[in-house]
Amino acid sequence: MYTVIGGVQSRTFRVLWCLEELGVPFEHRPAAPRSDEVTAVSPLGKIPVLLEGDAVIPDSTAILTYLADKHGALTCPAGTLDRARQDALTFRILDEIDSVLWAAARHSFILPKEERVPAIKDSLKLEFSRNLERLTGEIRGPFLMGEDLTIPDIILGHCGGWSRTAKFPDASAEFVDYLKRLRGREAFQRTVAYGA
Repeated sequence: MYTVIGGVQSRTFRVLWCLEELGVPFEHRPAAPRSDEVTAVSPLGKIPVLLEGDAVIPDSTAILTYLADKHGALTCPAGTLDRARQDALTFRILDEIDSVLWAAARHSFILPKEERVPAIKDSLKLEFSRNLERLTGEIRGPFLMGEDLTIPDIILGHCGGWSRTAKFPDASAEFVDYLKRLRGREAFQRTVAYGA
């Protein structure tokens, strides 16, 4: 059985959602970054962390990829052009969406006050909006890759909620519809309940 360590109001949400989509048993241990429970298994102190037996896997995207490949779901087969397209979308979302949100978070509450540059957030919001608009225009069907939910949908869906929490500008109606499709999934609703 898998154990997921990390608070639901973080990238841990992605891993919990993935496991709910897969329908496999797991244990969730809420924990804050750099807490004793996290550093005991992962010296970097970052969340989420996935435990499987004695194996420790940090990083939400590495965990998602491992779980999807292992269970043969939420992904295109390795070595295919569709997988290359899926991976390109994943890396693009991490680079153009997730990293922009993370930079804004760092300058809002993560860095020590004397190291924060609050004015940078305005340019990050503009960059986020441009990147999201381009990406939204490339959605191939109900989901990014077409008919099936894949790893990049889980990452982008999480980022969509994160951007609202961070008070980023409202997204296009097309992106809002995309998020509604994701949030309407039973597995997503079960994951939201972890934070209640």
